[in-house]
Amino acid sequence: MNQNRKETAWKKNRKFGNIHGGRMQLKCADGIFKRQHNLLPPTDGQETPIFIVENTSRDFYFPATIEEIKETLKQLPIQHTKYLTHIWLDKVKKSEYLKGETLQGQFICGSKVYLIKLYAVPTNNKMLFGQAKPTARQLSFYKPYCTDIKHDKNGWYLQWTDESYKKYYLEKLLLHEIGHCVDYIYQRHWSKANLKQMEDFADNYAVIWSNNIKQIISE
Repeated sequence: MNQNRKETAWKKNRKFGNIHGGRMQLKCADGIFKRQHNLLPPTDGQETPIFIVENTSRDFYFPATIEEIKETLKQLPIQHTKYLTHIWLDKVKKSEYLKGETLQGQFICGSKVYLIKLYAVPTNNKMLFGQAKPTARQLSFYKPYCTDIKHDKNGWYLQWTDESYKKYYLEKLLLHEIGHCVDYIYQRHWSKANLKQMEDFADNYAVIWSNNIKQIISE
């Protein structure tokens, strides 16, 4: 199910749980997000989450389908997903990708909207880091899914496959952002003072529930 939107871009200044192309970065600003465009909260009886899918250029694609995302959500407790109103599969700018600055995922909330944005990945399956070699912490984050680190004239990158990107998208990235939603709803009021606790919670949530889902499937 898609939701109609105006042509103007949605501007916001409250963003949590941002994971960038070659690095993780958490942004938190006071006040509810500012928007030139409104995403309306679901109406009574409307199926949630509402899916919004952007058209990508031929250089990018979404590793997981809406149906695969829905199947992952079904494996989680209803208390963890019932407040989630939207999942937005969004495109990226090639210029930002080439600089290693594209986002991978975000959780955004405000005005009765609880939104997860997941961004397209390149068709060549290269996750760019730029000229600086990725840190051990960065590589450890991706290690369960991809370890093929390479370097060329454009800098460092991880070389993924379609299948490894899909597993990462569903088992790590999606669950990480759901972890931020659960944390926001049930755990704490977010502030700049507890950024590390917020990120640690989302990381741990993704690890625990990815393992739980794998166990359920294997049974």
